[in-house]
Amino acid sequence: MDDCTRKQLRALLQQEVVLATGCTEPGAVALCVAKARETLGCLPQRIEVLLSKNVYKNAMGVGIPGTGMIGLPVAVAVAVVAGDSKRQLEVLTVPQQQVDEAKAWLANYAGRITIGVKEKCDKLFVECTCYAGDDRATAVISHRHTNFVYVARNKEVLLNNAAPEVQRQPSAAELQRESDELRLTARLVYDYAATAPLEELEFIRETVKYNDAASEEGLSGYGLQTGRILMENAAGDIVHTVVARTVAASDARMDGCTLSVYSNSGSGNQGIACTLPVYNYGRLKGCDEEKVTRALVLNHLMSIYIKRGIGRLSALCGIVNASIGAACGIVYLHGGSFEQMCYAVKNMINTIAGMVCDGAKPSCALKMSTGLYSAFVSAELACNNRVVDATDGLSESDVDYSICNLGRLGHDGMNEVDDIVLDIMTHKH
Repeated sequence: MDDCTRKQLRALLQQEVVLATGCTEPGAVALCVAKARETLGCLPQRIEVLLSKNVYKNAMGVGIPGTGMIGLPVAVAVAVVAGDSKRQLEVLTVPQQQVDEAKAWLANYAGRITIGVKEKCDKLFVECTCYAGDDRATAVISHRHTNFVYVARNKEVLLNNAAPEVQRQPSAAELQRESDELRLTARLVYDYAATAPLEELEFIRETVKYNDAASEEGLSGYGLQTGRILMENAAGDIVHTVVARTVAASDARMDGCTLSVYSNSGSGNQGIACTLPVYNYGRLKGCDEEKVTRALVLNHLMSIYIKRGIGRLSALCGIVNASIGAACGIVYLHGGSFEQMCYAVKNMINTIAGMVCDGAKPSCALKMSTGLYSAFVSAELACNNRVVDATDGLSESDVDYSICNLGRLGHDGMNEVDDIVLDIMTHKH
């Protein structure tokens, strides 16, 4: 592999594996509100927020760090009172005193916040307009959680990289091909993880420190306490222990824990599932640090590759791509070959491809456990050279075509599912 390609792959990992506090959708909303408030130059008297259906769905029922509350209004309040857009997806990490100030502000101004859904926009879209007297400021995020495409104060446009609102959404196949002229394949991902100089990969171990700290916190009891209960019943079983320690981090994160975690492709849960299963399994199996490091890179980069075809936000749960990456990392820890890794990918695609995202919430830990148990089963079969037939479901003989098929399902095939899920969530009896 040439030096240029290695540098591109490393840069891609560093771009997609970043720190985030709390669920990344309310984080993106808070970031956008903070930018609009900063641009306005004073505390707003009124705030309007417009979101894509996917962002709205993922932000309405999840815990906001440090507040003991769920939903967007308190995230907006924290951003108004204490938000700093330079903190990116850690914008909701603020001292408790400022959290209390935000709650007090919300108690007085909740009626001046309007939050709605915007039609005909990118699946990841946040628009915030802040008003004070005759002044107004608008900020827009699109395509990525931290990607500002438009900023304006009154009639002065400070940034305008926005595409036309009705622009055709790229297909799954087009998404697979884009990203700084770097076309990923399963072979390229595997070769980079397996052969790149170790010193170029060791930065990925930073993810362990943060994500494992969230796991320890989660084991004390957050949300549904999925991780704590599974751990109490693990009875020394390695797989059960690995799954328990992993989902405990999701328990904490989705229930408002203030600890930051390393995310993957804009999702903290995906970052957790791309880090802790491989790290803890390798540790408990006695693998050396180099093998665990390379398995971590393989897990993260494979998830990024698969997620590229699905799209940033989708009605397909992000645990699908993250746990497929975990299955690849597990095969690698077992000393499996590239071909056996491909078997694991195909086995996973034909197992959990239909997992629907019905919003971010504490019970996401349950979905994570399902994906990870499937990852261990799929990897075990793969290491015994057992793979689903190419005639089965989404699978094909070529692993990259199989991944593309999954992308088509998640990106092109689930648009109506998004509408139905959001309608159900907003019209419960």
